[in-house]
Amino acid sequence: MFSQIVALSALVAYASAGIIAGHGYAAAPIAVAAHAAPIAVAAHAAPAVDYYAHPKYEFNYGVADAHTGDQKSQHEVRDGDVVKGSYSLHESDGTIRTVHYTADDHNGFNAVVSRTGHAVHPQTVAVAPAKAIVAAPAIAYGHAGLGAHFGYAGHGGYGHY
Repeated sequence: MFSQIVALSALVAYASAGIIAGHGYAAAPIAVAAHAAPIAVAAHAAPAVDYYAHPKYEFNYGVADAHTGDQKSQHEVRDGDVVKGSYSLHESDGTIRTVHYTADDHNGFNAVVSRTGHAVHPQTVAVAPAKAIVAAPAIAYGHAGLGAHFGYAGHGGYGHY
């Protein structure tokens, strides 16, 4: 009886079985999203504002660092399209370079550079030439005696024995 039940259940399983599709290499289906047309809204035009601010400023700054010896300053004034200013700095030779500049639409950019003070250059010190080596002792190559092999084997690895 048991064998008849097994045979009957195998027959039912065989009859109800279908083909299972494999994984395949096809692309995923494309999801389509449809939207309704937007509702037309009457746009209110904002009035165009032609805003022009007259540029006008003045600034200055200065640095006087006694630790590094850095000393410089700048001053600038702008009124409309006319810019006037100056800056100065201490150069490495001890002179002070000052630049006065102006810029406008008519003349463009103009700069006048001036230097004050005398340039001080450090004195050069004559260095005695190094003593030349006339002859060096000859170097002998070979084994150090007693059949010793100096290579990687003597340093804990890479031996050939």
